[in-house]
Amino acid sequence: MKQYFSFQWHITDECDQRCKHCYIFSEGHRNLLSMPWGQMESVLENCAEFCDRYSRLPYFYVTGGDPLLHTDFWRLCETLKEKDIPFTVMGNPFHITADVCERLKDLGCQKYQMSLDGLRDTHDWFRKPGSFDRTLEKIAVIKKAGIRSVIMTTVSGENRADIPALIDVVAIYGVDIFAFARYCPTSADKDTNIAPKEYRALLEICDRKFREYRDSDTYFNRKDHLWTLFEYEQGAFQIPTASDEHTIYGGCNCGNCHITILPDGDVYACRRFASKVGNVFEDRLAEVWNSTGMNRFRDYGAFKKCAKCELLRFCRGCPAVAYGTAGDFYAADPQCWKEVST
Repeated sequence: MKQYFSFQWHITDECDQRCKHCYIFSEGHRNLLSMPWGQMESVLENCAEFCDRYSRLPYFYVTGGDPLLHTDFWRLCETLKEKDIPFTVMGNPFHITADVCERLKDLGCQKYQMSLDGLRDTHDWFRKPGSFDRTLEKIAVIKKAGIRSVIMTTVSGENRADIPALIDVVAIYGVDIFAFARYCPTSADKDTNIAPKEYRALLEICDRKFREYRDSDTYFNRKDHLWTLFEYEQGAFQIPTASDEHTIYGGCNCGNCHITILPDGDVYACRRFASKVGNVFEDRLAEVWNSTGMNRFRDYGAFKKCAKCELLRFCRGCPAVAYGTAGDFYAADPQCWKEVST
């Protein structure tokens, strides 16, 4: 069976919120862009050519901004349905209704992802007053339509104390999938404000909470790659004895199985840091994938700390956070607590 390849497609910058950790505004305010329909058709054709070349199946994560604010959002969904391409919507709760969710389900939407970045006061400080309650209200609406509800959290020093209680909330509300990733520092802020041992302690608490809710309806996705290190120490993860020392089995997907496309057509290896490798209107994605710019994210021996670790092929932490902190993709993950020999 062909494996899916993920295209994270930001079709618009338009949004009802101005979140404090939003990448769109992290480098200062700029004009909000939306990709016109003619260019969207070009993107679909380029992605199809890519998948044909590499024998992959396309999977789209349609996002923004809030993708529902794009004037051709429904036209895009209808086109994906016609092409039998599955997709997930990553957006906000403000324009979600029962009718919207039913239409999304009919057009092939599999998951709808929203964010909760802490409990009510913390989340509303990050995003918009009232958005915490609105997000919780929409979980049932999404689920009733037969779409899987996803809650994603961005963890930083500002909200890490809220995470254990937030796990209780998502389990109580029957969220289908919950995951968190760390805040990636931008030019305005070069610190996540979490020390390595503090982050490990948080993972330990979350691990206990996940086990407490193992029989609930919520799947707890251990998205952060430092979970591999934690589980390795706990004995829950073991390096396969028959593994090939030259094969990358897990860890950061940058340069592996996804790319990001922005409203202006810029192609990023990862949305979380400055990783432009081309432009979808100027380049063929099939060529970009094997370009010098993309290949530098696959230079696994260049990782300054991870290359000395036995978990190199399975972890590598989050190079985007390393880049945001040190300006170097290959630098040590600032939250990695493991000591390696030099």
